[in-house]
Amino acid sequence: MSSCKRCPECNQKYKSIYYRWCKPCNSKHFQNDFNNWTSGNDEIDKLIQDAQLNANNYWEVIEWIPYDRLKDVKQIGKGGFGTIHYARWIDGKIKNWIIENQKWKRYDNREVALKKFDSFVNFNDVLNEMSIHLKTHSTIYSVSIEFYGITQDPETRSYVMVLDYAKDGSLREYLKSNFNNINWTQKLYYLCELSFRLRNIHKLDIVHQDFHPGNILSSNFKNKIRISDFGLSKLIVKNANRPEKKNIFGVLPYIAPEVLSGEEYTKAADVYSFGIIAYEIVTGFPPYPDVPHEHDNDLALQICNGLRPKIPFHTPKLITRTIMRCWDARDTHRPTFKEVNKKLWKYWKDYSDYLKEGKNKDSEIVIQIKIAEEFSANQNHGFIFHWRKESTNITTTTPTPLNYRPQTIYTSRLLNYSNLPKPKNEENFEKELEEKTTSTSALSIVASQLYVPDF
Repeated sequence: MSSCKRCPECNQKYKSIYYRWCKPCNSKHFQNDFNNWTSGNDEIDKLIQDAQLNANNYWEVIEWIPYDRLKDVKQIGKGGFGTIHYARWIDGKIKNWIIENQKWKRYDNREVALKKFDSFVNFNDVLNEMSIHLKTHSTIYSVSIEFYGITQDPETRSYVMVLDYAKDGSLREYLKSNFNNINWTQKLYYLCELSFRLRNIHKLDIVHQDFHPGNILSSNFKNKIRISDFGLSKLIVKNANRPEKKNIFGVLPYIAPEVLSGEEYTKAADVYSFGIIAYEIVTGFPPYPDVPHEHDNDLALQICNGLRPKIPFHTPKLITRTIMRCWDARDTHRPTFKEVNKKLWKYWKDYSDYLKEGKNKDSEIVIQIKIAEEFSANQNHGFIFHWRKESTNITTTTPTPLNYRPQTIYTSRLLNYSNLPKPKNEENFEKELEEKTTSTSALSIVASQLYVPDF
């Protein structure tokens, strides 16, 4: 057998020939170095050491990173629990062991992001976020932003997470700047990617609890999306006695109504958040952008009473139905991410095959997207067209997403509401949801008749 398929130290076959990672040998290399570093905290040391000893691939490794190995540190953002800084990690992350030099080969001079926690954040919460982030990143699907290691701010003495630097920033900023250039192939890709990653987070029995576009990051939104900020995330412990939830922390428009009214956060609440994010991806608008943040209590009340963002009429029915099911006020009626991802993946594949090979011309999603794109193209040519919904005699148009000036706060923060009613849907919710199940064949036939220039 070729030597490239076996570890040169122990002659055991690599589990992955491409990565050439020998777990038994590399565990020994890590263990031999344990006495040469310490974070100063036994729990942090154990978290790092366990990750190193159990790593099956290089991306599962985290390290103790001396702060003086981080250069050009500068603040680039602020979240609900702390600040985000840019830095260059001189050494860079480990790739594999070089037997000739008896040292690690590294991706040196790496751009990284530092997550520095505010002083009020409890150490146990910091450790919880680190542990859950490591758990979500270490899976084969790598659902979260890459976690390189832990360092310590020499001034505040607080522990800092060293993460991959997402140069394209958050989904919110990306949509704000690029929405008019995002086609339906990309929209479906984002929806598939996010539902897939949340599906895998839930498979680990983890609920995110603070899912919004500010926590969706990428170095290149055309290729991959990663989820970040697990500060509120919890592992679901079955049959555990949980204390009554007293505080709500997050971004109001993305928080499920049952959570606002005092119920425990569940996987279904993450599904609700996804529904709001899906609306934002499809339309380019954040939810309720015209509601001033000082009226949060009124907005929370309206959400519990069934208020949801208005989905434009020309949006593909299949996508609208998926979104509406996700934000159903009845949490038991919401789909799981497994179900959502299965449907969205089919829509994406049908439409992609149509564009590449001309297949699936009669597919419902293909017909619906063609109508939506024709509508958008006509708008972009400067015409105002009216889509008349015959059943309700309502005429709607869609404004340009780039023009919005949101007054609502879209950063996670402490929220406190009392006496909110039990969540319910708006009166016409069931009727509208049922309408989305009807065939689009008739719609496709009369599509051209729906465009009436307002000259």
